[in-house]
Amino acid sequence: MKNIIKILVLLFLVTGCQDVFTPEIENIRGLDAMHQEPTYAQGILANAYILLPYSNSPNSDLATDDAVTNDFENDYLSMATGSWSSDNNPTSQWQGRRNAIQYLNIFLANADDVVWAKDEVIRTMFNDRLKGEAYGLRALQMYHLLLSHGGWTEDGRLLGVPIVTEPEDKDSEFNVPRNTFQECVEQIMADIDKALELLPLDYGDVSDSEVPQKYQELGVTNASDYNRVNGNHMRGRISGRIVEAVRSQVALLAASPSYTDGTEMTWEDAANYAAIVLDRINGVSGMDDDGWTWFANTGEIDGLGSGVTPAEIIWRSDISQSNDLETDNFPPSQYGNGRVNPTQNLVDAFPMANGYPINHPSSNFDASSPYDNRDPRLTNYIVINESTQGPNDAVVVTGTYGDNEDAINRESGLSTRTGYYLRKLLRSDCNPNPEYDTEQKHYTARIRYTEIFLAYAEAANEAWGPTGTGGNGYSAYDVIGALRQRAGVGNGNGDPYLDEVAGSKDQMRELIRNERRLELCFENHRFWDLRRWNVELNKLNETALGMQIAETGGGKEYETIDVEPRMYKDYMYHGPIPYQEILKWDNLEQNAGWN
Repeated sequence: MKNIIKILVLLFLVTGCQDVFTPEIENIRGLDAMHQEPTYAQGILANAYILLPYSNSPNSDLATDDAVTNDFENDYLSMATGSWSSDNNPTSQWQGRRNAIQYLNIFLANADDVVWAKDEVIRTMFNDRLKGEAYGLRALQMYHLLLSHGGWTEDGRLLGVPIVTEPEDKDSEFNVPRNTFQECVEQIMADIDKALELLPLDYGDVSDSEVPQKYQELGVTNASDYNRVNGNHMRGRISGRIVEAVRSQVALLAASPSYTDGTEMTWEDAANYAAIVLDRINGVSGMDDDGWTWFANTGEIDGLGSGVTPAEIIWRSDISQSNDLETDNFPPSQYGNGRVNPTQNLVDAFPMANGYPINHPSSNFDASSPYDNRDPRLTNYIVINESTQGPNDAVVVTGTYGDNEDAINRESGLSTRTGYYLRKLLRSDCNPNPEYDTEQKHYTARIRYTEIFLAYAEAANEAWGPTGTGGNGYSAYDVIGALRQRAGVGNGNGDPYLDEVAGSKDQMRELIRNERRLELCFENHRFWDLRRWNVELNKLNETALGMQIAETGGGKEYETIDVEPRMYKDYMYHGPIPYQEILKWDNLEQNAGWN
């Protein structure tokens, strides 16, 4: 899939216009050339894939209470500590998403005129699929624009971004106001509806009898014709299943506390959209037992065929062979730079193995042995003091008594600042040691089923309470219980804490939010979750903490330390419109509080 896109983009760059709006004077070929050249047309669509808004690194987590970095030049560190502004915004999606939408609009405006195949029926199938991809990608790109730039204005209106559904050129009117957030949601949902009409649920080879009815009615009786368009070789492109998952994400955002007063989306809507995705895997019974360690399931990753997704994954990136994440994040003793340092705040969020939060009277938490009998996810996601990391399972000592640069604050820009290193996302069988430089297969999980399970739990709890189902086959209680059980939480005692909170929507809400924090940590969700939940400002500004461990004659001494402040203002629940855009277009209104 990656090679196809690279070739198509190269063809577009060679044969197309150097600038989307104004072709070079010496370039005598216009966009209408794509009508007779399908590869040229697909090159335009491919740019929207190149511009997908996903990251394989936990960038935004560094600006939350979950992590800090030892790279003092990092933009997210600057952002979290007081330098976030409308002209210094590392979370901005304005340019990338709008560029992608421009490519998609060009493609959609021309797709019906492209000769995708000489056979008219096959041409129809190609046109359906490719337009379906474009509509689905446009919905996705618009969603990420809303996530980053939607917000309330000084006069109390919830605005999104300007809706653009036609190609722009030098004669277009660019000085246009932002549409309302609700109008943007409606546009996204309209694009999703069109995408679902045109796309297969999944790509894959079928038999003659499995050709969709609508194409049989057009005369497609030979499965090879259908497979030519929608077969195995197309896996990895956006599909109907992925579009349904994006719809669930959009609904959850719009129904959330920070947005609900400006939209018509309800918690019930959000729960039901998530249920559509989950019912395709038979709900809770289809939850992948190993989904919580998707990044470390090395045998599964190494055996993935082209475009194939594991049971946990709805959409993933292409496989890459590298050790870049390990070089960035392994402890220095393992030839890493120790960049992402999980916080004590996050460590404290992991419950005990019996399911109780560590501050609960029944937890049996022992502050003198703080890592004993904890939720197994803790040591699967975070390198704690005296645990192992790397291909040789070397012991990593982060305490002050450590004899190398793994120790807390031992070497600026290299050692951990919090007493912890990152384990999640990394493969222990990589070896950044220059003598070996061992690389392994990795992929970015763009959308996981776990995320959709958590979206359902959150929305269902708000709509129908902890045990209500709204006519679906499972409740928030059922989902959270299954997630905790697969991670080994509460397995030995029946998870009484879950039963304890099952009678209170408020208590269940806090548990769901905490489970989301743990399950999705370091996957760039926390920053946006805190804001859509409209948490108290003091929660946004919770100081990032660390754990300093000293060795004494009688054992170890644990001291919680302040590591890094958070300096967000009361208007920073919604990101800004870029300052340069506000300067250029006087009809473009800024979100409240930003210049």
